[in-house]
Amino acid sequence: MPANRNALLRYKTIDHCLCNRYRKWTLDDLIEACAAALYEFEGIRKGISRRTIQLDIQTMRSDRLGYNAPIVVIDNKYYTYSDPDYSILHSPLTERDMTELTEAVGVMKQMTGFPAMAGVSDLVSRMEEQVSMAAGNREPLILMERNDRLRGLEYVSVIYDALRNRCAQQMTYQSFKAQQPTTFVFYPYVLKEYNNRWFVLGKRKSKSRFMSILALDRIKELHTLPDEPYFKPKQFDAEKYFAEMVGVSRNENDKPQTVKFWASQMDSPYFVTKPIHHTQEVVEQNEEGETLFSIEVIINRELMRVFLGFGPGVKVVEPKALAAYIKKRHRDAADGILRNSS
Repeated sequence: MPANRNALLRYKTIDHCLCNRYRKWTLDDLIEACAAALYEFEGIRKGISRRTIQLDIQTMRSDRLGYNAPIVVIDNKYYTYSDPDYSILHSPLTERDMTELTEAVGVMKQMTGFPAMAGVSDLVSRMEEQVSMAAGNREPLILMERNDRLRGLEYVSVIYDALRNRCAQQMTYQSFKAQQPTTFVFYPYVLKEYNNRWFVLGKRKSKSRFMSILALDRIKELHTLPDEPYFKPKQFDAEKYFAEMVGVSRNENDKPQTVKFWASQMDSPYFVTKPIHHTQEVVEQNEEGETLFSIEVIINRELMRVFLGFGPGVKVVEPKALAAYIKKRHRDAADGILRNSS
């Protein structure tokens, strides 16, 4: 039987403790650490019995989950790993794991022909590559983008469960601009990944008229509130909300505008093969091979950064205010002037 999420959290906590060789860990210490982790990540206040942690240690020692953890007891009191380099996070995939992963990838490969699964083929290829690497230890053929310093991923599953169960959450959050974190009740509506960062869109109880988009890596604490009434506008459409822009940020009353920009002969193919927005259209091309594109989007800082990233290869012509802003930013950059980007 697969381990449930709370059990896996306990295993991970015990592993984290035993990997810390600068402290001696009694059974009571492990119980206290696991109880703290369950409260922090799941909001569970109920205590943990000695029997539960003893069974967890027994499971980790066994081959049931493929850990075979070398847990030993020193002086009949202190728990540690006999191998100082061991961690369950470093455990290789078992033969059963490989079989199940291979079968799962095979099923997904069969489903990629369906219209509803059209966007999954790339994911399946990457999964197949990872399974093959784990099995054969060969050099990778696919390198996936990742951010090793990304924080906040531990909150994805917590927020996802709150979304699925329509639960409010108590969040302690500190934006880049804030000097101190603030705590508030939050109603999550959808998780969103953009530019290798995760965000959650929702509303604060104290500001229920306005949407908030919050970066998970700025969350300090998060607890689900199953007894707090959950609020969500009946007509809210998350896909439409994000479809009107590039990125994740917008003001409450922002509306899409027609944005036109010229791309150089060198940069035009990039926009043709990878449009920056689904509304992108080619308006015209001139004799120099430059292309005039048009998009219908909300103007936000992410869109501005896309244009600025192409440097002299892009010239924004409409709307005039955006064109003037981009021109000024380029001029400031050329002059070596540092200014706020917002």
